[in-house]
This record gives sequence, C-alpha cells and structure tokens, in this order.
Amino acid sequence: MMTSLLLAQYALVQSARGALLDYCATLTPTDFIAPVPAFNNSSLRDLLVHVANVYWHWLGVVAQGKPRSYFDPATTLDVAAVHQLYQEVDTLVAAYGAYVGDQWQMAKPYTVSRRSEPLLLTPLALFTHVVTHEFHHKGQLLSMSRQLGYTPVDTDVIRF
Repeated sequence: MMTSLLLAQYALVQSARGALLDYCATLTPTDFIAPVPAFNNSSLRDLLVHVANVYWHWLGVVAQGKPRSYFDPATTLDVAAVHQLYQEVDTLVAAYGAYVGDQWQMAKPYTVSRRSEPLLLTPLALFTHVVTHEFHHKGQLLSMSRQLGYTPVDTDVIRF
C-alpha cells in the first residue's frame, strides 16, 4: 500500500519534472550549458545532472549498495540526454520501491561517506530527501533561466 502511494507521488514529481524539461528544451543549447555566475558558475545542465546524481547516491549507492558510478555533466550534452538520465532515475526509484516493499518506516543504519557513524534513517526519509532536494533545485533552475533572460513557466505539481 505504502509503495503504491509513494510511487503515485513520484508520478507527480515526474510530471513536474517533465514540465521543467520541456521548458528547458525551449532554451538555446548555449544557454542550457552556460555557467550562471550567481549559482557558482553552474549551468542548468549541471544542476539537473546533480539532482539525478543525488537520486543515484541516496537510493542506489547508500540504500541498495549500488556502485559509485555517477552521471557526468560533460557527457550530458543536451536536454534529450538529460531526459535519458532521468529515465535511469525513474528505473532506480521503481527498483527502490520494490526493494523497500512495505518497510518504509523501519529505520536502519546507512553508511555514508565522510561520516564516521552510520545514519539511522527510514527509507521514507531517504525518498523524501531526494524528492524535496529535486524541488529545491527546480526553483533554482527557474531562477537561473530568468537570469539568462527567459520567462519561466509553471512547473509545479498542480499547474494552471
């Protein structure tokens, strides 16, 4: 029950992400990869890849022991390539849901690099972390595009 609810929630995240990526496809390819000074010279592309890597890190590496193999912004040349990254993220999220089963609120220790002691977290906390992290950066992405001279579109879960 909990897995189906959270995967339904993730479908809403995918819809909002789809609106964002559709919007990003309207930017010039040069602007999509342009460093934005107010955002530590990151580009929209770089930030989108970062978000995908955070999903991979927490739900893959930390939660499921997958290899530390992250997406590279330099090889992610355009919005179509970002779409492909997120198809892998979608597969990872579905696999995570199957891996967790009905144990979403059962805390367990997770080993995290640069930390001597394991973190005691629930799978629900990990899932919530990556989703809220994505939405935090989605707002930044829209701000970045505004600084590049674009007018952002509505990318909320509920759009008018």
